[in-house]
Amino acid sequence: MFDQNTAVQQQDETRSAQEWVRILAKYRDPSLSRSWFEVAVTFGAFALLWAVAWWAMSISYWLTLGISLVNAGFLLRLFVIQHDCGHGSFFKNRHVNDWVGRVLGVVTLTPYDQWRRAHSIHHSASGNLERRGMGDIHTITVAEYQNLSARKRFKYRLYRNPITLFALGPAYVFFLENRLPLGFMNGKTYWFNSLGTNLALAIWLGTAFYFAGLAPILLIFVPSTLLAATAGVWLFYVQHQFETTNWDGEEDWQLHEAALHGSSHYVLPPVLQWMSGNIGIHHVHHLYSRVPFYRLPEVLRDHATLSDINRMSIRQSLKSVRLHLWDENSRRLVSFAHAKAL
Repeated sequence: MFDQNTAVQQQDETRSAQEWVRILAKYRDPSLSRSWFEVAVTFGAFALLWAVAWWAMSISYWLTLGISLVNAGFLLRLFVIQHDCGHGSFFKNRHVNDWVGRVLGVVTLTPYDQWRRAHSIHHSASGNLERRGMGDIHTITVAEYQNLSARKRFKYRLYRNPITLFALGPAYVFFLENRLPLGFMNGKTYWFNSLGTNLALAIWLGTAFYFAGLAPILLIFVPSTLLAATAGVWLFYVQHQFETTNWDGEEDWQLHEAALHGSSHYVLPPVLQWMSGNIGIHHVHHLYSRVPFYRLPEVLRDHATLSDINRMSIRQSLKSVRLHLWDENSRRLVSFAHAKAL
């Protein structure tokens, strides 16, 4: 058995990304009972903590706030379930995926249909320098940065500032940008989905305001949403913004190679991994997005070689905040200071 396992591991180490796609196809089938269990547990906990936080307002606003911040973890997990529905990976039935995704889009403040479309574009173009700009963190090359005017350099540096990305950005995206189908303004489906999501959101918050005024909105809704949004943006950032990520021009770009080598394996403590729906195993997800999130650990268990690709700890991920530009010569993501030295 040892020799057989060793042989499998040695074979895995030489596989191309295209070969991995065929292997990962074996993990694509969701379990109906497991999927509904994940929805019930996560949404049930989210609703229960909302109720407990509401009750706690009669005792202490600080207690309410604390419960709301804990609930941000379950809200983040609901977003991951919505994310899997968008990939058609959570249920075998497409309509079930879509309607579960649309319902969850109300509590995640993310209209499902346009997000699904934008995220699909992100997956189909990730790592392609000629197809940047939809569903990704805006990244330019060293050469492009050096050719910018002083004003445009300032705007890009302002955009890449951690305060913009992780403090202002999440609030802007989820509270404002998501209220309109930006990028898909000519699509009736996207308008209906946006307006329907906004209407359901207004009814939810309007009911809370009717019974208890602004307190549940300011102490439960806003804190949990902001923290979940910030955590989500951070996870999305570190999934592709690390030193040895992968970017290429159209001629050299390969979809599967970019997916495997341009996405990180973000190693998190068990509690955080559960709350984030295993989304840190992002290189496997990007390579084969039809694998349900609860089967991603199964992939790493069966193919340990994948566990070592682009592996990143929390401490290592913090360093990625200092990386801003893609250096085509060294094929590294580098800092502004490094670009200036060049």
